[in-house]
Amino acid sequence: MRYIAAYLLLQIGGTASPSADDIKKVLSAGGVDVDEDRLSSLLSELEGKDINQLIAEGSSKLASVPSGGAVAAAGGGGGAAAAPSGGAPAAAKEEEKKEEKEESDDDMGFGLFD
Repeated sequence: MRYIAAYLLLQIGGTASPSADDIKKVLSAGGVDVDEDRLSSLLSELEGKDINQLIAEGSSKLASVPSGGAVAAAGGGGGAAAAPSGGAPAAAKEEEKKEEKEESDDDMGFGLFD
């Protein structure tokens, strides 16, 4: 990730095709050690390719990946709507009382900050 970040910083700065030495300078200025194998691998993969096109292709691929967040939120909302309205406050009060008892330090004989 650091090699790609340095590559992109150099491109934004005006270097159309950053070299390995350019990337090394950026990384060493940030106090980052350079792994020659990873750097050469990255440069060989990017050679002759337009970085903007690669970013656009990657973004379109990521857009098709399901994140799962919407499904979980929809499932949680459906369960709350199905609960009867009269029994919900009483159940919440009982639950609070149980939680207070469970969190008590008296059961263990010591407290966290004693």
